[in-house]
Amino acid sequence: MSAKKKSDYSCEIVNRKAGYRYTLLQHFEAGIVLQGTEIKAFRAGSAQIGDAFVRINREGVPVLLNAHIDEYSHGTDANHAPTRPRNLLLHKKEINKLRAAQEMDGMSIVPTRMCLKHGLVKVDIALCKGKDMRDRRRELKKRTESREVARAIANLRKM
Repeated sequence: MSAKKKSDYSCEIVNRKAGYRYTLLQHFEAGIVLQGTEIKAFRAGSAQIGDAFVRINREGVPVLLNAHIDEYSHGTDANHAPTRPRNLLLHKKEINKLRAAQEMDGMSIVPTRMCLKHGLVKVDIALCKGKDMRDRRRELKKRTESREVARAIANLRKM
């Protein structure tokens, strides 16, 4: 596997809430169908996916909902709607896997990041299971313990 180059990804939008609210189980990389003014607005960095989610419609097409891409500042009256549903491009096997998981209880499909890869906008979506408050507290406790251990080791090295 080759290492990622710096030029592979640019204009990255990250959903930081996804890792906090959900346990991320499996990741998929999908293409997205955008209009001309949407890609220009995305390149300007005006997109948000914090409240976005993915549903598979009756035709079997995954759709990204609640993703907000601002209107293009230099656009005309033919600008896009900021929160319109956007189709995702995946292989049939991946769609079937996501559809089966979506029908299970407690499973969600959430975008974790959007980025430009070789001139195309890609969406990294994850199959997730929602965390309850105990899981969040347990994760926070584990994180603080590891931070304290790292500080203690650093203090011992200074002596």
